[in-house]
Amino acid sequence: MANPLYDALFGKHEGKDTPFLHMLDGTTLTHASFVRNAARIAHVLTSLGLEPGDRLAMQVEKSAEALALYAACVQAGVIFLPLNTAYTADELSYFIENSGAKVVVCDSAAVPVLEPIADRLGARVETMDADGTGTLTTSAAGQPDTFMTVDRTKDDLAAFLYTSGTTGRSKGAMLTQDNLLSNATVLATEWRFTADDVLIHALPIFHTHGLFVATNVSLVAGGAMIFMPKFDAATVLDRMPEATALMGVPTFYTRLLDEPRFTRDLAAGMRLFVSGSAPLLAETHVRFEERTGHRILERYGMTETNMNTSNPYDGERRAGTVGFPLPGVELKVCDPETGADLPRGEIGVIEVRGPNVFKGYWQMPEKTAAELREDGFFITGDLGMIDAEGYVVIVGRNKDLVISGGFNIYPKEIELVLDDQPGVLESAVIGVPHPDFGETPVGLLVAEAGATPDLDAIAADVAGKLARFKHPRRLIVVDALPRNTMGKVQKNVLRETYAGLFA
Repeated sequence: MANPLYDALFGKHEGKDTPFLHMLDGTTLTHASFVRNAARIAHVLTSLGLEPGDRLAMQVEKSAEALALYAACVQAGVIFLPLNTAYTADELSYFIENSGAKVVVCDSAAVPVLEPIADRLGARVETMDADGTGTLTTSAAGQPDTFMTVDRTKDDLAAFLYTSGTTGRSKGAMLTQDNLLSNATVLATEWRFTADDVLIHALPIFHTHGLFVATNVSLVAGGAMIFMPKFDAATVLDRMPEATALMGVPTFYTRLLDEPRFTRDLAAGMRLFVSGSAPLLAETHVRFEERTGHRILERYGMTETNMNTSNPYDGERRAGTVGFPLPGVELKVCDPETGADLPRGEIGVIEVRGPNVFKGYWQMPEKTAAELREDGFFITGDLGMIDAEGYVVIVGRNKDLVISGGFNIYPKEIELVLDDQPGVLESAVIGVPHPDFGETPVGLLVAEAGATPDLDAIAADVAGKLARFKHPRRLIVVDALPRNTMGKVQKNVLRETYAGLFA
C-alpha cells in the first residue's frame, strides 16, 4: 500500500533542496526542509493519540508551519479541518462538536475562549501563532525528521471543509485523497505548471482556493511559492518580477489595477493570472488586458468539488464565462424541477460528476442524498448554461448565496441572528454589487409595531456572533418585505431595488 496524496504532494520532494517557500522576511524553505518539518509535526500528532481517520481542526494565521501541519495530517492519515480565522467562538463550537475533532490547533490568544469549548467536547488544544511558534511546534522541535507514512487509499478521507447551508447549519464536505489529488494533477497539466514556476500565494489556506488549488498545484508541479500572510497590492507588485503566476479572487485584480506602477513592463515575466471564488466583471477583464497584455484565466469550483471548469490556457479566455469542463469532469445543465438535461443555451441547475466530487456531507445522510445523486452527479445549486461554443456561463445562484471577496455567505445564517434582535419583526439579507468585493451582504429589517430597532446595537451583536466577512455592510429598516402570492419573500425585487447602493 501507499499514501497517494502524500506521495504525490510531499513524499517525492524528500531530499530535494529546491526552493519551495519564499517568505517575506527573505528566508527560503526548501522542499526537503519543509518535508522534514512536517514529519516532526506528524510525530507530535501520533503522540497526542491521533489515529488514522481522526479529525484535527486548525484555526491559525497563515504560516509555513501551518502548511506543514496540513502535510503532517496527510502523512499521519489524520483528517485535516482548516477553519476560517474570522469564525467566532459560537461557530467554532459547532465545527468542533460536529466534526468530533480530537485536537484543536489555535492561536495562543484564543486559548482562553477555545479551551473551555474543547474541554466540554473532549478535545485537546494546542497552539500555533502567526510566527509559527507555539506548543505544537515546540513539541515538534525534538522529534525525528522522518516519519513512517501511514498507508491510505485513494478513497480514504483527507479533509473536511465546512460550507454553510440555507438553514444556517454548516455542512462538513468530506474530501478524499483522490478528490484532492486528481484535481491538483489535472490543474497542473491544464495550466502548464512546472518546477520552474514561482506562484505568488496571497490567499488564505483555510479553504479550497488557497489550499487545495494554489498549494496543491504548486506541490504537484514541484514549483515554488512566494508565501504572503495576506494580500497586499504593494507587496505583490514588489515581488512580481520574481514570479511567474498569481492566483486570486477578483478583489486582487481590481486592487492591482488601482496601483499606477502595475504596468505591462512589471508583469512582463508573468505567465499566468488565475481568478476564481467569485465572478470577475467583464470590465475588469478588459482593463487588465489593456494594462498588462495578459488575459485573466477564470475558472469555476466549489467546496464540494474543488475545480470543475476552466477557461483554456491555449485558446480564447472568454470574459463572462468559466470555460470548459476539466478533463475527467462531466457537466450538464438540468431542469431544476425535473432533473432532465437541458439543451445548450437554456438556463438550469448545473450538475457535475467526476473524481473531484466529494464523498458526501459528514453525518448528514439525508442532505447528501438530496444533493448527490446515486449516479454520482452533484447538484451544485448554481444556475448556468452552456453556450453554443461549449463555454459554461454562471448566470446566478440558487439558494441566494452571496459571494463577497471570495467568501461564501448564506443569508439565512445572518437572518437568524437579525430576527432575534430586539424590535425586529423579520429580516431579509441580500447580496448587492460592491466595487471592491464583487458583492456584499445588506440586511433589510422590518420593525415590530411601535418599535425602533437600534441599528448600532444590532451590528455590535452580529459582530460578536458571526465572522466579519458575514457582517451586513448596511442595515436598513423597511416598512415591509415584498412577497409573492405564496408568501415567499421576493429577494430578486430587493436586489433590484438596492443594486445601486454602493455604486
